[in-house]
Amino acid sequence: MEWWDGFWATYNTVVFSIGVNAMLALSIYLTLSCGLLSLANAAFMGIGAYTAAMITMHSGLPFPVALIAGGVLPALVAVVIGIPTLRLSGVYLAMATLGFGEVVRVIVLNLDITGGPMGINGIPQKTEWWHILLILLLTLYVLARLRRSKVGRAFEAIKADEVAARLMGVNVPRYKLLAFVLGAVIAGVAGGLNAHYTFTIGANNYAFENAVDILTMAVFGGTSNLVGPVLGGAVLTLLPELLRGLNQYRLAVNGLILILVILYLPKGMWDPRRIRTFWKRTKAGKIA
Repeated sequence: MEWWDGFWATYNTVVFSIGVNAMLALSIYLTLSCGLLSLANAAFMGIGAYTAAMITMHSGLPFPVALIAGGVLPALVAVVIGIPTLRLSGVYLAMATLGFGEVVRVIVLNLDITGGPMGINGIPQKTEWWHILLILLLTLYVLARLRRSKVGRAFEAIKADEVAARLMGVNVPRYKLLAFVLGAVIAGVAGGLNAHYTFTIGANNYAFENAVDILTMAVFGGTSNLVGPVLGGAVLTLLPELLRGLNQYRLAVNGLILILVILYLPKGMWDPRRIRTFWKRTKAGKIA
């Protein structure tokens, strides 16, 4: 249909971005579910993006292989940096992982193979909408099964009280590292998908601002379940487009909405307990 062709030609990048940002929000949700405040996911996304892009451009290997490599290399890096840094917690862990992100950015800026400050251009457009949908659904399925497993219960125990979890026999360092590595895999694959529909990538696409954006999407949507990060990623991707008519006031309104949500919805937009309470009150009012 002609109207659909026009719509897709205009907004396909936005649709792709919703899926990728939902995956990024889920990647940091995974570390937050284990009580880890990590800001390394933008760097892991960048590693995955550069790895996948260079494989498809220089090796001729199939796109799925490039995506797998884009998830494996960030996982290996996460193991290397996670073993020493995950001994930290709270703001100290956030600072350490933020420093790691800056190290990655500077290295990428100074390597010839990554294109230096110019980045990589002319990346083949391999990503299709169903790639993102399929991988997003697979990620949700795996994380849902993980939440109900022994691993998910261990994550929740560590988040609630790390000392009590140790006393109950939970191997805290191992589970923290597992959450960190799995988050890196998801972020890396999201980076590979992103690189193959934007045609170009650069080191500054994965800087401090992007790390904060990923954290904001998860917190904005809510981290008590899997729906929240997906909703947060979708809303914060669509919001700039919906506010485009406000021109120069768009960023101010965007920031105001974020502030209001944080003030009045501290557990995010999707809080099942609050939603159930609201419906119970609504039904009680109708009966009365």
